[in-house]
Amino acid sequence: MVSDLGLKWVMIGHSERRQFYGETDEVVVEKVKMAAKQGLYMVVCIGENLQERESNKTMAVCRGQLEAFAGHVMDWSRVVIAYEPVWAIGTGKVATPEQAQEVHREIRSALSQLVSAQTAAQVRIVYGGSVNAANAGALAGAPDVDGFLVGGASLKKDFLEIISAANKA
Repeated sequence: MVSDLGLKWVMIGHSERRQFYGETDEVVVEKVKMAAKQGLYMVVCIGENLQERESNKTMAVCRGQLEAFAGHVMDWSRVVIAYEPVWAIGTGKVATPEQAQEVHREIRSALSQLVSAQTAAQVRIVYGGSVNAANAGALAGAPDVDGFLVGGASLKKDFLEIISAANKA
């Protein structure tokens, strides 16, 4: 088991796992259950693809993914939700701070309805859609964006610029 390796955090439902390995909401639920049972902290990823975005289904998709696992979380203090707009990852398209804030606000609202207002206020919701030094400051300034899930940029020297821009927000 993961906890036997001394690991404390797991990432579940990442867009690449969903896209390339066919990971479904049902698989995400099983992983959330296992992680909770082992007392692990988890980053659970949710998000929509371009077709879903352009069809105005962003919140229906994100809420469906959230509903699938929310009832299986035993301790929300061990959960971070990462909103990953799949259409903005490695495509050159970037969500505006307003778009990110809108979705984060709606995720928080859905959590309030599904779990509790207190949980919704306390859970961290991070943004994971092509964060870079140019957009990190504006995204970090959005009230419901609590941080970032940085992908490929975390392996480059400008990662420090992303951190610096976020810290200034």
